[in-house]
Amino acid sequence: MNDSPGWAAPGSPSDDRGSDDRPADGEGADRPSAGPTDDSKWSADQPPPGQWSSPTPGQTPPQQPQQPQQQGWGTPPGTPYAGAPTAPYAGSQGPYGHPGGAGQWGRPPAAKPGVIPLRPLGLGEILDGAMATMRAHWRSVLPITLVVATVIQVIGVLLQKYVFADLSTTTTSGAKPRLDDVVNDLGSTLAFEVATGFIQLLGTIVATAMLTMIFSRAVLGHSSTVSAAWRDARPQLPRLIGLTLIMGVGAVLLGGVLMLPGILAGSTGLVILGIVIAFPLLIWLGIKFTLASAALMLEKCTVRKAFGRSSKLVQGSWWRVFGISLLTGLIAGVVAAIITWPMTILGLILFGGGMNGLQSGTAATAWGVLVLSGVGVIIAQTVTLPLQSGVTVLLYVDQRIRREALDLELARAAGVEHSGTTGG
Repeated sequence: MNDSPGWAAPGSPSDDRGSDDRPADGEGADRPSAGPTDDSKWSADQPPPGQWSSPTPGQTPPQQPQQPQQQGWGTPPGTPYAGAPTAPYAGSQGPYGHPGGAGQWGRPPAAKPGVIPLRPLGLGEILDGAMATMRAHWRSVLPITLVVATVIQVIGVLLQKYVFADLSTTTTSGAKPRLDDVVNDLGSTLAFEVATGFIQLLGTIVATAMLTMIFSRAVLGHSSTVSAAWRDARPQLPRLIGLTLIMGVGAVLLGGVLMLPGILAGSTGLVILGIVIAFPLLIWLGIKFTLASAALMLEKCTVRKAFGRSSKLVQGSWWRVFGISLLTGLIAGVVAAIITWPMTILGLILFGGGMNGLQSGTAATAWGVLVLSGVGVIIAQTVTLPLQSGVTVLLYVDQRIRREALDLELARAAGVEHSGTTGG
């Protein structure tokens, strides 16, 4: 049986169904293809990779029987498709200067109905696809990220203004603070961090869910409106919130369990050892489940199924997914720093009293500083959030193309003839 689900179409009637209404894995694998369909009629089952062979000239290759889904590819790398020309196309020029669009084998270039070609992607193509979507569909991407970032920062600025205004009375007074005041300040600081973190998390989840739908349509060359993205994402939002909370709580519990022996024994060395062990383990688990959100939204599956799908797709490609995710995070961090730091420094100079304001603590609650730094963060998040979401979606698509020949399904959904390769 084939255990690779189809990619649920945004906007299809199945959006409002729960996972219990979906056919079991592999169900309907023997149904014939209905041919090219639009994005609202995608197949619910992913066909297994075929066993291609070169037919005798003038003969039609026989139909290949359905075979169980295999790990990896059914075609050895470098084997041309059935019917593919053995010589380059005359007069055609492909990537890297090779004729025929595919180098020495002479394969035709892969179909590209949207922002990416329907074949295994390289790092540059994933980043370029994310940027191309942001440019081509900015009318949908920009309002989502701008509204979410603005709401997050407005609430954060208000909390920082009034919470830190209360905390500053203890730090600016010349008298030695009492223990009760210190405890109250720590509690207020913790409450502030939890509140801002929750707001940030909730806004990021909503934006990620809607951006995932926009990027999924962009792969097929289809545009999407903000209202359509919200309508497609809304049924899965509770599950996406649950998935994110499970990952966050799980990370905290894992770190706490590994540090608990050192805490109970009062040994700083054991605590540090627990942290050293927890850090790489959390990174490994984070990359292992990094595609869970995309699988949850696009396959309309349960939280448990999304974790399993991400683990399966990342298996054997952990270092590749880690490298792309790390590079994307570094790019987003550098872009955010370039935007936010000048705004923050300008606010400190104009409204925060410079170094004196930093030493006295008044700069942290000055309206001018808060507003300018908040504007910088809004601009930075408006740029970086869709980049990171887009890379995650395209990584998911790429891994499914490499493992499950999703490019064939996408070509049918886009209504184009697939002439490239699913080999990676």
